[in-house]
Amino acid sequence: MISVYLVDDHAVVRAGFRSMLESELDITVVGEAASGVEAYSHYLDLQPDVVVTDISMPGEGGLGFMRRLLKRDPDAKVLVMSMFDDVAFVKRAMEYGAMGYISKSDDPELLVQGVRAVAAGNTWVAPMLAQEMVGSMRAGEGTPQALLTDREFEVFVLLASGKDVKEVADVLHLSPKTAGTHQTRIYNKLGLNTGAELARLAIRLNIINA
Repeated sequence: MISVYLVDDHAVVRAGFRSMLESELDITVVGEAASGVEAYSHYLDLQPDVVVTDISMPGEGGLGFMRRLLKRDPDAKVLVMSMFDDVAFVKRAMEYGAMGYISKSDDPELLVQGVRAVAAGNTWVAPMLAQEMVGSMRAGEGTPQALLTDREFEVFVLLASGKDVKEVADVLHLSPKTAGTHQTRIYNKLGLNTGAELARLAIRLNIINA
């Protein structure tokens, strides 16, 4: 039996995932958490085979949680299921130690496949995302992936996709002031002056599609 720990700040989403996973005879959900902080504090008690976590959550977010978790338990198996379907986020998550990645816009049945693959010790990325990753550029020194913090990187991708500061704040559960501060830091770190320059950089690095 594969034991799964669900980490997502939306109770309705967790309920849907739980129902789908537990309809399978070989999978059981042993716990749920609404934030990375909560999940981290209960992980050792639950000892799940697979942690399924969102990226966009209040506080440290899913990437920060995953990095802390894997530092504490390098054998933890993490499958990211996120609203972000940008290849840049897949790369970031895998660099941090995630074994799998699926977008919430993918066929829900893929979640079952991903859980089974990760539980078996295999790296697994949803097919459409895997195709997009083929031939994409590697993150290197001087790129946003290397220079920005996890939260700044999330803000960078959302800004590049056309969202304004208020929309970014809503998606990432931040105050508009905090989102604006992140935007300023991103511009300073990357030597940018305008949103157009930010978008062009993201396109050039294959972080978003033109």
